[in-house]
Amino acid sequence: MNKIKHLIGNSMVFAVGNLGSKLISILLVPLYTYVLSKQQYGTVDLITNTVSLLLPIISLDAYDAVLRFVMDKSTDNRKVYTNAIIITVTGALIFLLVMPLANLAHIPQLFYFYIILVCQAFNSTFIQYARAIGQVKVFALNGILTTLVTGISNIILLVYLHWGINGYLLSIIIASVISSAYVFIRLRLINEFKISLINKKLIRKMLIYSIPLIPNALAWWATNTSSRYFILYFVGVGANGLFAVANKIPNLLSMLNSIFFQAWQMSAIEEYNSEEKSEFYSNVFNYYSQMMFLGSSFILFVIQPFMHIFVAQSFYSAWSLIPLLLFSVLYSSFSSFLGTNYIAAKQTMGIFYTTVISAVINVVLIFLFVPILGANGAGLSSSISFLVMWLIRIRDTKRFIDIRLDVQSIKLNHVVLILQSIILYLPINFLLIQIIEFSLFMLNIFVNIKFIKGLLDFGKTVFRRR
Repeated sequence: MNKIKHLIGNSMVFAVGNLGSKLISILLVPLYTYVLSKQQYGTVDLITNTVSLLLPIISLDAYDAVLRFVMDKSTDNRKVYTNAIIITVTGALIFLLVMPLANLAHIPQLFYFYIILVCQAFNSTFIQYARAIGQVKVFALNGILTTLVTGISNIILLVYLHWGINGYLLSIIIASVISSAYVFIRLRLINEFKISLINKKLIRKMLIYSIPLIPNALAWWATNTSSRYFILYFVGVGANGLFAVANKIPNLLSMLNSIFFQAWQMSAIEEYNSEEKSEFYSNVFNYYSQMMFLGSSFILFVIQPFMHIFVAQSFYSAWSLIPLLLFSVLYSSFSSFLGTNYIAAKQTMGIFYTTVISAVINVVLIFLFVPILGANGAGLSSSISFLVMWLIRIRDTKRFIDIRLDVQSIKLNHVVLILQSIILYLPINFLLIQIIEFSLFMLNIFVNIKFIKGLLDFGKTVFRRR
């Protein structure tokens, strides 16, 4: 029970750090849809997602190695941090040298693109180091600061100065720089870096761990993000703008997942050598999956009326893309949970090959579905590919940890979510749709009553202690 409480406690701290930044990215969507055209929004979405693609490449994914190696008690924290910074600086300099080649690829706003990429590489290293040494409160405060800076800079640059795409990208740079400066100063990271601690042997060990995560990140990007480029080619930049807006809503579900996942990564590593790890991992996954199913059901219940007031009228039709994207987020979240088993076991090649299989399936299905179904084809292909990844990892990770799934709960939740999705597309009265959706959402609450009772019991325990 103490393990669960520790996990929930960490989740709450990470929630403070993440909720603001995640919510601001969603709450600013109405602003973006009013000040940017579908074409402009589609362009900035492509730029930011290309940054996500290249980030693990220029940094050699050193920031992920920081978390795992610092949490290994036998390793000197400062030594890990120092060598991670050396890896990141080297990657940034190499990418600077190949910038002329990037210019040949006609990447828009290339200067902003490079600055965002480098800032986020260092920011990721600082934040992961803070998590690894247990400074979760610094992480939380950093999230609040990032939220405030992002919101203020967007309002100033987009609403008052009308800087358009450049203003959007500059706000990302400002938020990243201030976030990095805060963590750097707060943790006195200048004292953690020592030239004398540069160690080729440790760099080699970190790269052996992190390099398999690079093709994994690329394959994950191919599964989760490459669809935008296919939509751009087959349907057009306007459809890509709608797809980008539609993705913001499932991000509410991703927000739940990322908050939990940051705490779970730490607990999974800490408990990996425990004799009770199988029971612990199984209980956590079953509660976690019920939370995700409930979140999906709620979003399907409110999506149509929400989109009426949330976005400009020209973006309203994006709601029709959301159900399939929700299933995609659901399966990718479950896959990420099981992916932590590979990280805890330091067997990152398993992450790589399962993600590559999923990415290949996704690309093949996109070629088949997008020309026929448009942007919805991307959602369908992504859902199927992540489902395959999840099923493969269920079987493959049993060699590390035998997670026992609540199969009946998973089946019942799928039935409810599929029914909710179908109802949304029926040509019937809007009010009748909402009544049926509400009824199905209440049914979903009943199906997941075990999770709700557990949450209430935990809340009562905390309240009594206080």
